[in-house]
Amino acid sequence: MIGWALRWVLSCCGIALLCTGIVKIGSEYSLTRATKSEPAARTDERGPAVNTLIYTANVQGHVILDAGVNGAPMRLLVDTGASLVTLTPADARAAGIASGDLVFNHRVSTANGSARMAPVTLREIRIGQLSIYDVPAAVLENLNISLLGMSFLSRLQSYEMREGKLTISW
Repeated sequence: MIGWALRWVLSCCGIALLCTGIVKIGSEYSLTRATKSEPAARTDERGPAVNTLIYTANVQGHVILDAGVNGAPMRLLVDTGASLVTLTPADARAAGIASGDLVFNHRVSTANGSARMAPVTLREIRIGQLSIYDVPAAVLENLNISLLGMSFLSRLQSYEMREGKLTISW
């Protein structure tokens, strides 16, 4: 009984963290269109650094990048407040996840209201020359844009947001 209660509490905490990230971007993103960020290699006095990507934030301060998820191209909003990489149903379909394979067994509250969530594992997320495999993720109804959350970011060597630029190193 205690084990079940502990699992339930941990699940609720994870969902709450995911919802916090979604709430932060929900209505603000739907009111504005994001500008495209282009990756750039970091350079210093010794020349280009390997294993580094730099993305510029849009006017709202958000970093939206082009990625490949299970080989499918899509745009992801970088969200350090999201526990998981979170896909819209349309992006999940594009990534080869059939609607029939989704088990929506969690409910979350977002800026757009209550939504059902289905946990999934993504085979690969690729940004630039960086690939991360077997990434825990979720498909969430009522989501305006897919999120690049901590289940991806925590597997990097580092990431830093400074002066409107996100630097990713691995």
